[in-house]
Amino acid sequence: MGRQPTRRWLTALVACVALAASACSGGKNPGSATGPLVIGASLPLTGQFSQPGGEAKRGYEIWRDMVNAKGGLLGRQVELKIMDDASNQDTIIADYTKLITEDKADLLLGSFSSLLNFAASAVAERNRMLYVEPAGGAPNMFSRGFKMLFFAQPATAPHQADGVVQWISSLPADQRPATAAYITQDDPFTRPAIESLRKQLEGAGVKTLYSQVYPASTTNFQPLASAIAGAKPDLVAQGAQFEDGVGAVRSLQQVGFSPKVMFQTNAPGNGKQYSDGIGMGATEGVMYCTSWSENAKTPLNAEFTAEYRKRFNGPPAEDAADGFAAAQVLQAAVAAVGKIDQTALADWLRGNQVETILGPLKWAANGEPQTTFMLAQWQNGKVEVVSPKQAATTDKVVFPKPAWP
Repeated sequence: MGRQPTRRWLTALVACVALAASACSGGKNPGSATGPLVIGASLPLTGQFSQPGGEAKRGYEIWRDMVNAKGGLLGRQVELKIMDDASNQDTIIADYTKLITEDKADLLLGSFSSLLNFAASAVAERNRMLYVEPAGGAPNMFSRGFKMLFFAQPATAPHQADGVVQWISSLPADQRPATAAYITQDDPFTRPAIESLRKQLEGAGVKTLYSQVYPASTTNFQPLASAIAGAKPDLVAQGAQFEDGVGAVRSLQQVGFSPKVMFQTNAPGNGKQYSDGIGMGATEGVMYCTSWSENAKTPLNAEFTAEYRKRFNGPPAEDAADGFAAAQVLQAAVAAVGKIDQTALADWLRGNQVETILGPLKWAANGEPQTTFMLAQWQNGKVEVVSPKQAATTDKVVFPKPAWP
C-alpha cells in the first residue's frame, strides 16, 4: 500500500476493467428517468485511509441532504450508494464495477487518495462514466489520456509545495531556514509533493540534511525522529496522510526536537482529529497547504460549515469540504447539461469553471485542475490562511514555531 502501481498490477487492472466493460450495455448508463437518482461511490471507511475516507463520506452526505431539501437533481431525490473499499486497490475495482454494472448507478463520485482513485478511475473511464474525485492529485493520474476524470481540488500534488516556498522566499535572507529534513510516506500523492518542495528549496539555497521515504505501513516513527533530531534542521517537511502525520509529531515530541518550521501535507487539515491526535498545544505553528478555508466567502461554505458543526460537534475537516466540493462539481455539470449523458457532462466540465466551497475550479483537457492551493497554519487552536493575500484570514505568521509543549 502507498506505492506507485506496478506493471504487473496494471496488467491485472486492465484485464479486470475489460471484464467490467463486457458486462456493461453500451458503456453508458443513463439511469431511470423516475425514482431516486443514484450516485455511487466507494470510500476507504476502514483500513489505512479510513479517517479521511470517513470525512469524505460526511461531505457527500451533507451535500446530498442540502440538494434533496431543494428538490434534488433533475427533479429526482439523490440517493447515495457508498461502499467500503477497505483502503484496498482490488476491492475498489470490484466496488466500482458493481456500482456500474449491477447497481446501475446514474452517476459516480470518487474515492480518497491517488492510490485508490488510480484504479477506480480506470474502471470509470473504460465504462465511459464521469468520475469526479475529491482527493487524488498524483501526477500519474493525469498522464493516461483519460477523458472522464476530473480532480475537484485547486491543483495537483507537486503544487502543494508552492505556498510554503513562496512564503520562505518572502522572508529576509538572514531569517530564512538554511537547512531542512524531508520524510514522506511512500505514496503517489505525498512523494511528489515533498520531492517538489525539496527541489524548490534546494534551488533557493536550503541545504538538505536528511531525507527518507518510509512504507505506508510504518507505525514506529521513533527512528525517523531520532535521525531528524541528530541532523538539527531548521525546517522539517513530511509527506503525510493522517496517522503517520500524528505519529511523526508525537515522536518528535518524545525525542525533544522542535524545528523552526514544521510543514506537513494532508494531516493538519483533519481539524479536531488532528489536534486531538497530537494535542492542541502541539499544533501551534504547524503549516500545510489547503484547498479550503472555513472562513471563505464561497457559495454554500457557511451553510456547509454550520451543518458540519451541528452534526459532528467540531470544525469541518478539509477532506469533508473536498467531498462536498466534488459533489458540487457533479451537480453543476448535471444542472447545465440537463440530463444524464456522461460524455456531455465531461465535455461541459472541460469547458467551464465551477464555483464551489473551495473557490472556483477549472480543468485542463485531461481533468487536471488549474488553480492554486492556499498556505495555512494552526494558530491559537484554529486554522488560519496566511497566503495568498487575497484569501488570508490573518496577516500574522507564527515563526519560528514554538517548542512542543
